[in-house]
Amino acid sequence: MAVSLKQAVRKTAMQAMLMRERLESGHAYNPVAYRNTQDPYPAYAALRERGQAHRSRLMNAWIFGRYQDVAAILPDWQRFTNDGTKAKRPGKRTVIPDPGAAPSMLSLDPPDHRRLRGLVSKAFTPRAVNALEPHIRSLMHELLDGIDDLNGFDLMDVVARPLPVIVIAEMLGVPVEDRPRFRSWSDRRARILEPTISAEERADAVLAGADLDAYFAPLVEERRADPRDDILSGLVQAEEEGDRLDGNETITMLRLLLVAGNETTVNLIGNGMLALLQHPEQLQRLREDPSLIPSAVEELLRYDSPVQLDLRRIVEDCDVNGFPVKRGEDIVMLIGGANRDPEQFTDPDGLDVGRDQGSHISFGRGIHACIGAPLARLEARIAIEVLLERFSSIRLAGPPPRFRPSIVLRGLESLPVAAEA
Repeated sequence: MAVSLKQAVRKTAMQAMLMRERLESGHAYNPVAYRNTQDPYPAYAALRERGQAHRSRLMNAWIFGRYQDVAAILPDWQRFTNDGTKAKRPGKRTVIPDPGAAPSMLSLDPPDHRRLRGLVSKAFTPRAVNALEPHIRSLMHELLDGIDDLNGFDLMDVVARPLPVIVIAEMLGVPVEDRPRFRSWSDRRARILEPTISAEERADAVLAGADLDAYFAPLVEERRADPRDDILSGLVQAEEEGDRLDGNETITMLRLLLVAGNETTVNLIGNGMLALLQHPEQLQRLREDPSLIPSAVEELLRYDSPVQLDLRRIVEDCDVNGFPVKRGEDIVMLIGGANRDPEQFTDPDGLDVGRDQGSHISFGRGIHACIGAPLARLEARIAIEVLLERFSSIRLAGPPPRFRPSIVLRGLESLPVAAEA
């Protein structure tokens, strides 16, 4: 009863904010509306067409969805920060997800960000990642060998969810028997990235983080005494210009690598395969010319980005390509909207696996660009290659796939398909 009352109050407050937003600007943007979580791109287009920026009362932020604006904000950490403790306006409360925990790279600016990223970047160089290809390919075949019935299976359960968590867990040095717990922790922890997270979900995400910390703490001590060939040992031993990660920083980094290295790749494989199955002529192009698969991965990242939006806080009064903004205000950048900007891409709502024009921003730009991008690209490429090698045909089956009700991380609940060996 109390929960129902709380939900009713929240819904009423949301409707009031949307009404105020419409009165002020003539338009209301509700990112959590069901139609927008299932297909946000018409709403993005409407925002782009209305003007350079939209003031969202629901999100209490300026929303930018044009490519040139998002591309300008992302790398400019001096004026647009990821650190929520900076540029606070009087009376504005900053929510700290985990009191007492070390901040992660996502919420730091240089020099702290540079130090932490430098200590972990060696594990994700193209050379280090490419060395994983034979093993990832073998894992893909093992996963497909486990399908019971080709006439109907969930591609999310068979490939998209298990492959990334197996790869990142192995890279971190996690025992095989602990992978299922990692998946649960990752799912619950990822909700912390959603600006619309409820108090109950935040508490559960914090609990998942605590469970991860408790799991990693003894492993860190083990690797300190007995190093192995994994990222965990590398972080414990890492030294860059005489600097090391302390215990809390190491555990926070491991937690970040698990969630970031898992969730985004799950969504890339799931969203990408759905897009190809909905455009069978593009899937056929890849069958006829597998050399297009690397460019197809880039197009799939652009077409339905795993990360749909990013947030920044304005450090000083300034402008975004001429649009004035003030210190302490928040900015929401529509990554998915920028990737469909007709000013940047020809036929932006069309899927073209051979597209060679324009550059998507799905992995971000600047100092906060995704450190695991080479790994995500590799896993997606191998997943597509092996699926096409193993199956002479693959098609959608069962009810239409549905997306999870999230606005930052866009991913499918399930992807029912049928295939022929």
